[in-house]
Amino acid sequence: MINALISPDETWLLWAFLVGWAAVSIWLEQHYEWASKLSGAIIALVGAMLMANTGLIPVESPVYDSVWTYVVPLSIPLLLFQSNLRKIWQESGRLLMIFLLSSIGTVAGSIVAFILLKDLIPGLPHIAAMISGSYTGGSVNFAALATRFDVPGETVSSAVVADNLLMAVYFFILILIPAIGFFRQKYNTPHIDAIEAQDEGDKTTSASYWKRKEIALNDIALAVGSSFVIVAVSFKLAEMFRFLIPEDANIFLSALRAMIGDDYLMLTTLTLLLVSFIPKYFERINGAQEIGTFLIYIFFVVIGVPASIPLIIENAPLILLFAAIIVFINMIVSFSFGRLFKFDLEEIILSSNANIGGPTTAAAMAISRGWTRLVGPILIVGTLGYILGNYIGTALGLWFSSMM
Repeated sequence: MINALISPDETWLLWAFLVGWAAVSIWLEQHYEWASKLSGAIIALVGAMLMANTGLIPVESPVYDSVWTYVVPLSIPLLLFQSNLRKIWQESGRLLMIFLLSSIGTVAGSIVAFILLKDLIPGLPHIAAMISGSYTGGSVNFAALATRFDVPGETVSSAVVADNLLMAVYFFILILIPAIGFFRQKYNTPHIDAIEAQDEGDKTTSASYWKRKEIALNDIALAVGSSFVIVAVSFKLAEMFRFLIPEDANIFLSALRAMIGDDYLMLTTLTLLLVSFIPKYFERINGAQEIGTFLIYIFFVVIGVPASIPLIIENAPLILLFAAIIVFINMIVSFSFGRLFKFDLEEIILSSNANIGGPTTAAAMAISRGWTRLVGPILIVGTLGYILGNYIGTALGLWFSSMM
């Protein structure tokens, strides 16, 4: 472990770094064309990765956990206040199809990687279960499957570091793809085209999208206050359903528990219902999207922090290779099926992202690129990966164990 210049318990200094670097990333994105093309999200992520790997900031801290626990949930309602439920469901059907096709890539990648490396990595069946589950619906599945197979702590730690580094690198690649001419020629890009059509003179695309707008103290109060209430009620409802439905119930009840007992799925569902039933209240709130987007940029900074390259080299180079094979095959399958069935480039990118990182990272990418119509749909579709991931990870773990 690198001895960082800032210790993990320096709460204010770390918060200053997270929030300050998020602000710098947004400022660069809106003032320089190179930064706009690269995206503020990548600047936030890569900057944090460099600072963590050079020992300026620690790779682990309770401050980072707070971002996952509080900042990310609060951002989701804020970003859905202007969502039209009818349009969201129309978009979700297409995203669900490419998400499921992308999941095939995770399964295929896990099988190929296991066959290639099963004699080289001790305990690979359980590692494969965790990573394949994680690369179907995000890190929530990783934790659940680590518990399910009672994986030793040191193995979990090594796999987490490999998972974080691969996730960060892959997000970097996915965000860069829209700027590559080959992909723009081969795939439809309606959301990117719409944003570029809004470009105004010497402004960057990002600055043109995030125009200055009228906002009052009343807007800030209602936006933040409503978000806190919605998060609190949603998480309490999900907790109640998890308590009422036993964890070891039959398949139907287990699936139901995973759906209505999931914090983020409940949060997304409740927000969309409220926005649909009392639309005038939410439509009158200015600035909610801006506040939510800033919170998501803080999240992007945190994603880059745990990707410790020295720890990977020391503890888990083969696990990193195993995860890389899965990610590579997921990408090939996602873009191949996407091309075959004529999905939009934005849909393919977000679906593959939702597989590898989960719904929150996919939504964050959609927000950072200005693909606002896809934020709600990818949150809905991505949360279904929590259910799929647990079943896929468990099935592969048991199958691989029987082959050893």
